[in-house]
Amino acid sequence: MTKELEHRFVTELENNQNIVHKVCSLYTNDRDSHNDLFQEITIQLWKAYPKFRGESKFSTWMYRVALNTAITLYRKSKRRVKTQDYDSVIYKIKANEYDDTEERQLKLMYDAIKQLGDIDKAVVFLYLEDKDYREIAETLGISEVNARVKMNRIKNKLRTILNP
Repeated sequence: MTKELEHRFVTELENNQNIVHKVCSLYTNDRDSHNDLFQEITIQLWKAYPKFRGESKFSTWMYRVALNTAITLYRKSKRRVKTQDYDSVIYKIKANEYDDTEERQLKLMYDAIKQLGDIDKAVVFLYLEDKDYREIAETLGISEVNARVKMNRIKNKLRTILNP
């Protein structure tokens, strides 16, 4: 990789790294796993960057690589024994003066989202990032109509999970 290409990659990654962090937050439960996934996604972006043709926005391409990497690693990790994360235990301790209603609602929503399938999680993630259906479709390699249908079905699934 040339120095110019390397510089462009580093600049783009620095400008868009919040995308990778958000994907990591969606697919991990603790700081170490988050950091490991961030590193793995960065490596995959680095390997794939010379093939990036610029036919889509860098951020769209970055979403695709990040989500594909996260989904692949998530599927591998499902074969491991599940343990309870310390952060989820600490969450159950209620602070008296701090109103954590919004935080609890977000946690419930993210817990519900984590129960969805891999592709559904990706659709919700992009939707929550205010991506339009065209960009969701482009990022995931599906039709725009399919993205809309999936989102409507996902909304119904989330309602069922959150209001059993």
